[in-house]
Amino acid sequence: MAIIDVVKYEQQEGVIVHKFPSCDLCWGSQLVVYPGQVAFFVKGGTVCDKFTDGTYTLKSNNVPLLNKIINLPFGGDSPFQADVWFVNLLQRFSLKWGTETPILLEDPKYDIIVPVRAHGQYGFKISDAEKFVFTLVGNMPNFSEIQLQAYFRGLLLTKLTSIISQKIVDDKISVLEIPTHLEEISTFCQDKLTPFYAEYGVEIMLFNIISINIPEDDPSLNEIKKAKNLSARLKIAGRDNYKMERSFDVMDKAAENESGAGAAFINAGLGLGASLNMGKQMGEQLMSSGNDVPPPIPTSVSYFLAVNGQQQGPYFFQQIKDTIAQDANVLNLLAWKKGMTGWQPLKTFEEFATNDSSECPPPIPV
Repeated sequence: MAIIDVVKYEQQEGVIVHKFPSCDLCWGSQLVVYPGQVAFFVKGGTVCDKFTDGTYTLKSNNVPLLNKIINLPFGGDSPFQADVWFVNLLQRFSLKWGTETPILLEDPKYDIIVPVRAHGQYGFKISDAEKFVFTLVGNMPNFSEIQLQAYFRGLLLTKLTSIISQKIVDDKISVLEIPTHLEEISTFCQDKLTPFYAEYGVEIMLFNIISINIPEDDPSLNEIKKAKNLSARLKIAGRDNYKMERSFDVMDKAAENESGAGAAFINAGLGLGASLNMGKQMGEQLMSSGNDVPPPIPTSVSYFLAVNGQQQGPYFFQQIKDTIAQDANVLNLLAWKKGMTGWQPLKTFEEFATNDSSECPPPIPV
């Protein structure tokens, strides 16, 4: 069996750990450790001596632990057996990760469950060569980046699902706002993952989330966009004004319906109410006239309202009356009708004025 004179390993792309193919060594052999490597001798499952970059001539005085275990009775170039491991300590930044299935998250702002996908990239380096070899490599002759990535993929994604969800819920980050928080979420994930990787002698570095998104064709994306728009309108206009706005939207649609042939009879909510009032007025006029000649058809008064600084209308009396019954704040809006020189609060209009005690007769004296 040939005795090895030089022990070295020229680094290959993607290889993290390399076990020297022969364990037949001798005192006086040279050990070459390249920059970015660490080499250590293993005998009987025990790590004996470690060497950083440099060239060494193996002597009993520079590998004292190994020499103690071997306990050779003679010196010189005596042969002995030991395993030599080379571990690459250089930093790597090419590992990618991505969720294979969507993460189901409940948006903390809009309470809508959405499926999100995430992907990114991270780097690492071996921080504890002995721990790494004994916990992951074992007796394999080589260990590569691909093997490391495959080993951690399932564990990494499981932990990331929990970590990302925790960050979004705790900080109340809507999924629509995530792109503006990617940096802080990335830092949070790296801090949480660091102790986990350290158990294997690995230091996680530059963990980056490139994207967390909802698939464009997912219905929940439209739902959450609608919820955001509604929230923005409520914030800008105020809850009371928004409620009023909705009331007038209904009135506008009713007015459009009334303009169609025969539609006034279908619109029982608003148009029919106005028609009944007009019919009542016409009936009273016919009874009081005492002749068979019908009076002129009364002209409906059109009202215009100022809602959020914009002119809305025209509306009919009964439409506004019904809206006031639903929301008395309508009386505070500015209004105008034909014959007026300017806008005035609706509550100043005689036909919409609320009854108070001054309009009621006093009690009958006893």
